[in-house]
Amino acid sequence: MTNEQNPPGGRPGGALPPEAPQPVRGPAPADAPKEISGRQRLLAGLWPPRVSRAQLIVALLLFVLGLGLAIQVRSNSDNSALRGARQEDLVRILDELDNRTQRLEDEKQRLDDQRTELENSSDQAEEARKQTLEKERQLGILAGTVAAHGPGITLTIDDPTGAVEADMLLDTVQELRAAGAEAIEVNGVRVVANTYFSGDGGDIGVDGRRIKAPYEFEVIGKPQDLEPALNIPGGVVQTLEKEQATAGVTRSEDIVVDALRPAKEPDYARSSTQ
Repeated sequence: MTNEQNPPGGRPGGALPPEAPQPVRGPAPADAPKEISGRQRLLAGLWPPRVSRAQLIVALLLFVLGLGLAIQVRSNSDNSALRGARQEDLVRILDELDNRTQRLEDEKQRLDDQRTELENSSDQAEEARKQTLEKERQLGILAGTVAAHGPGITLTIDDPTGAVEADMLLDTVQELRAAGAEAIEVNGVRVVANTYFSGDGGDIGVDGRRIKAPYEFEVIGKPQDLEPALNIPGGVVQTLEKEQATAGVTRSEDIVVDALRPAKEPDYARSSTQ
């Protein structure tokens, strides 16, 4: 009796085992939860935003900081003109600011002294009258209706080629005023607040009166301030020298400015005390 070997698979006769039945998927129930993707979970976490009170405070502080930075940048850009200015222009501007500051300090001290005198005077009415007369004299000097004398300089401008224009003389007056000039006279014409220069080189007028070179400025003020203001780099003297004109400055302890302007009654302005 012979034994037959079983073929691979474990069944006699080499028969293959039957396949296991595969499960069949049917439609999901209506109430089954849907699967949510990662993007949908991210969007659900970001919107609608959930802002806390601390986050609102931080956002407000950041807004205020950004606004301050924007204002600072704009302020810095407004000063770009000074950044691009030449060194001599910056020196001139700084000198003018220093002189104006000093004049304001002197005026403040003078007014403080007047107030102290009024407070301490036994006859306040008489003291007030004296101060009124002094103020009238000062205003008369500024208006050109009274003569004046005091320390200052004499500026003489020679113009052999007739190249000096009216605007150059006006710039000279402005530089002197910025340096603290209190009274100015040009070739016998008193310079006041509404003085104007006109005409061309060699034929210049001051308030309608023709003057000829050499142009002589009699200036009352502090000589230590007036002369350096004219000689700063890029100032009046250098500008005139470029036009082949010469400018000479002489200091004096007593400059006389006696050219007068008639007192003019205003057409429309009236005192508010009347």
